[in-house]
Amino acid sequence: MAKVEANISMSLDGYVTGPNLDRYPGLGEGGDVIQAWVEESRAMDFAFGEERQIAGSIITSRKVYDETAGWAVEDGFYRLPVFVVTHRPHDVVVKGETTFTFVTEGIEHAIEQASVAAGDKLVHIMGGASIIQQALAAGLVDELFLHVAPVILGSGTQLFERFGGPIQLERAEVIESRHATHLRYRILN
Repeated sequence: MAKVEANISMSLDGYVTGPNLDRYPGLGEGGDVIQAWVEESRAMDFAFGEERQIAGSIITSRKVYDETAGWAVEDGFYRLPVFVVTHRPHDVVVKGETTFTFVTEGIEHAIEQASVAAGDKLVHIMGGASIIQQALAAGLVDELFLHVAPVILGSGTQLFERFGGPIQLERAEVIESRHATHLRYRILN
Protein backbone atom coordinates (compact mmCIF):
# COMPACT_ATOMS: atom_id res chain seq x y z
CA MET A 1 0.00 0.00 0.00
CA ALA A 2 1.23 3.51 -0.83
CA LYS A 3 2.51 5.79 1.91
CA VAL A 4 -0.08 8.41 2.90
CA GLU A 5 1.06 11.95 3.64
CA ALA A 6 -1.14 14.75 4.97
CA ASN A 7 0.19 17.91 3.35
CA ILE A 8 -1.12 21.35 4.33
CA SER A 9 -0.13 24.96 4.92
CA MET A 10 -0.81 26.62 8.24
CA SER A 11 -0.04 29.65 10.38
CA LEU A 12 2.34 29.46 13.30
CA ASP A 13 -0.66 29.28 15.64
CA GLY A 14 -2.17 26.28 13.83
CA TYR A 15 -4.78 27.81 11.50
CA VAL A 16 -5.19 26.53 7.92
CA THR A 17 -7.49 29.43 7.00
CA GLY A 18 -8.01 32.91 8.29
CA PRO A 19 -11.32 34.02 9.84
CA ASN A 20 -14.54 35.09 8.07
CA LEU A 21 -14.74 32.35 5.45
CA ASP A 22 -18.29 33.47 4.66
CA ARG A 23 -17.02 36.85 3.41
CA TYR A 24 -13.58 35.66 2.17
CA PRO A 25 -14.05 32.20 0.60
CA GLY A 26 -11.05 29.93 0.20
CA LEU A 27 -8.39 30.83 2.73
CA GLY A 28 -10.40 33.38 4.75
CA GLU A 29 -9.50 36.92 5.71
CA GLY A 30 -5.70 37.29 5.61
CA GLY A 31 -5.25 33.57 4.98
CA ASP A 32 -3.49 33.98 1.62
CA VAL A 33 -0.22 34.55 3.47
CA ILE A 34 -0.06 30.88 4.49
CA GLN A 35 0.17 29.94 0.80
CA ALA A 36 2.88 32.49 -0.16
CA TRP A 37 5.52 29.74 -0.20
CA VAL A 38 3.78 28.06 -3.17
CA GLU A 39 5.54 30.47 -5.54
CA GLU A 40 8.93 29.13 -4.43
CA SER A 41 9.78 26.37 -6.90
CA ARG A 42 12.20 24.50 -4.62
CA ALA A 43 9.67 24.42 -1.80
CA MET A 44 6.95 23.25 -4.19
CA ASP A 45 9.13 20.38 -5.36
CA PHE A 46 9.61 19.26 -1.79
CA ALA A 47 5.92 19.68 -1.03
CA PHE A 48 4.53 17.80 -3.99
CA GLY A 49 7.59 16.15 -5.48
CA GLU A 50 6.59 17.14 -8.99
CA GLU A 51 10.18 17.15 -10.30
CA ARG A 52 11.08 14.08 -8.27
CA GLN A 53 7.74 12.46 -9.22
CA ILE A 54 7.05 11.21 -5.69
CA ALA A 55 3.31 11.89 -5.62
CA GLY A 56 1.03 9.34 -7.22
CA SER A 57 -2.40 10.65 -6.25
CA ILE A 58 -4.15 13.37 -4.26
CA ILE A 59 -7.08 13.40 -1.83
CA THR A 60 -9.00 16.58 -1.10
CA SER A 61 -12.41 17.75 0.06
CA ARG A 62 -15.39 18.81 -2.04
CA LYS A 63 -15.15 22.30 -0.55
CA VAL A 64 -11.53 22.65 -1.67
CA TYR A 65 -12.46 21.27 -5.11
CA ASP A 66 -15.36 23.71 -5.47
CA GLU A 67 -13.51 26.79 -4.18
CA THR A 68 -10.06 26.40 -5.70
CA ALA A 69 -9.61 28.09 -9.04
CA GLY A 70 -6.47 25.99 -9.62
CA TRP A 71 -8.59 22.96 -10.42
CA ALA A 72 -9.86 24.79 -13.49
CA VAL A 73 -6.53 24.75 -15.33
CA GLU A 74 -6.60 22.89 -18.61
CA ASP A 75 -4.35 20.00 -17.54
CA GLY A 76 -5.97 19.61 -14.13
CA PHE A 77 -3.64 19.33 -11.17
CA TYR A 78 -0.12 18.00 -11.73
CA ARG A 79 -1.57 15.34 -14.04
CA LEU A 80 -2.39 13.14 -11.04
CA PRO A 81 -5.58 11.30 -10.13
CA VAL A 82 -7.51 13.32 -7.54
CA PHE A 83 -10.02 11.76 -5.13
CA VAL A 84 -12.57 14.23 -3.79
CA VAL A 85 -14.24 13.22 -0.51
CA THR A 86 -17.86 14.39 -0.57
CA HIS A 87 -21.39 13.61 0.57
CA ARG A 88 -22.78 14.70 -2.82
CA PRO A 89 -22.41 12.22 -5.69
CA HIS A 90 -20.83 13.60 -8.83
CA ASP A 91 -19.73 12.13 -12.14
CA VAL A 92 -16.01 11.71 -12.76
CA VAL A 93 -14.42 14.87 -14.18
CA VAL A 94 -11.46 14.70 -16.57
CA LYS A 95 -9.28 17.75 -17.21
CA GLY A 96 -6.32 17.04 -19.41
CA GLU A 97 -4.39 14.22 -17.76
CA THR A 98 -6.15 14.64 -14.39
CA THR A 99 -9.14 12.55 -13.35
CA PHE A 100 -11.28 13.77 -10.44
CA THR A 101 -13.13 10.89 -8.77
CA PHE A 102 -15.79 11.82 -6.21
CA VAL A 103 -15.82 9.43 -3.23
CA THR A 104 -19.00 9.36 -1.12
CA GLU A 105 -18.06 6.40 1.13
CA GLY A 106 -15.69 8.33 3.44
CA ILE A 107 -11.99 8.90 3.97
CA GLU A 108 -11.09 5.21 4.33
CA HIS A 109 -12.51 4.40 0.91
CA ALA A 110 -10.83 7.46 -0.64
CA ILE A 111 -7.44 6.40 0.75
CA GLU A 112 -8.00 2.87 -0.53
CA GLN A 113 -8.69 4.12 -4.05
CA ALA A 114 -5.91 6.72 -3.97
CA SER A 115 -3.39 4.10 -2.78
CA VAL A 116 -4.21 1.82 -5.70
CA ALA A 117 -3.85 4.75 -8.12
CA ALA A 118 -0.56 5.89 -6.52
CA GLY A 119 1.11 2.50 -6.74
CA ASP A 120 4.53 2.84 -5.08
CA LYS A 121 4.30 6.66 -4.94
CA LEU A 122 2.86 8.88 -2.19
CA VAL A 123 -0.79 9.65 -1.60
CA HIS A 124 -1.06 13.36 -0.69
CA ILE A 125 -4.01 14.40 1.45
CA MET A 126 -4.26 18.13 0.79
CA GLY A 127 -7.18 19.07 2.94
CA GLY A 128 -9.06 20.81 4.04
CA ALA A 129 -8.64 20.44 7.75
CA SER A 130 -11.63 18.14 8.18
CA ILE A 131 -10.31 15.59 5.66
CA ILE A 132 -6.91 15.53 7.36
CA GLN A 133 -8.54 15.25 10.80
CA GLN A 134 -10.62 12.29 9.61
CA ALA A 135 -7.58 10.52 8.16
CA LEU A 136 -5.52 11.12 11.31
CA ALA A 137 -8.35 9.93 13.58
CA ALA A 138 -8.67 6.75 11.49
CA GLY A 139 -4.92 6.10 11.84
CA LEU A 140 -4.42 6.18 8.06
CA VAL A 141 -1.66 8.81 7.80
CA ASP A 142 2.02 7.80 7.68
CA GLU A 143 3.53 11.28 7.47
CA LEU A 144 2.47 14.81 8.28
CA PHE A 145 4.01 17.54 6.10
CA LEU A 146 3.26 21.02 7.43
CA HIS A 147 4.16 24.25 5.65
CA VAL A 148 4.26 26.72 8.54
CA ALA A 149 4.00 30.37 7.52
CA PRO A 150 5.60 33.00 9.77
CA VAL A 151 2.29 34.60 10.73
CA ILE A 152 -0.13 34.41 13.65
CA LEU A 153 -3.69 34.58 12.34
CA GLY A 154 -5.42 34.42 15.73
CA SER A 155 -8.53 32.71 14.39
CA GLY A 156 -9.89 30.75 11.46
CA THR A 157 -9.95 27.00 10.86
CA GLN A 158 -7.66 25.09 13.21
CA LEU A 159 -5.94 22.01 11.84
CA PHE A 160 -6.14 20.05 15.08
CA GLU A 161 -9.33 21.55 16.54
CA ARG A 162 -11.48 18.41 16.42
CA PHE A 163 -8.77 15.81 16.69
CA GLY A 164 -8.55 13.88 19.96
CA GLY A 165 -4.85 12.90 19.70
CA PRO A 166 -2.28 12.35 21.01
CA ILE A 167 -0.11 11.44 18.06
CA GLN A 168 3.56 10.67 18.52
CA LEU A 169 5.72 12.19 15.81
CA GLU A 170 9.33 11.83 14.71
CA ARG A 171 10.90 14.71 12.79
CA ALA A 172 11.97 13.49 9.35
CA GLU A 173 12.86 16.69 7.49
CA VAL A 174 13.02 20.46 7.94
CA ILE A 175 13.23 22.74 4.92
CA GLU A 176 13.64 26.49 5.31
CA SER A 177 12.27 28.84 2.69
CA ARG A 178 11.50 32.53 2.54
CA HIS A 179 7.77 32.22 3.24
CA ALA A 180 7.53 29.07 5.36
CA THR A 181 9.29 26.40 7.33
CA HIS A 182 8.42 23.00 5.91
CA LEU A 183 8.24 20.29 8.56
CA ARG A 184 7.86 16.62 7.69
CA TYR A 185 7.04 14.22 10.53
CA ARG A 186 6.65 10.46 10.57
CA ILE A 187 3.68 9.27 12.61
CA LEU A 188 4.82 6.67 15.12
CA ASN A 189 1.53 5.40 16.55
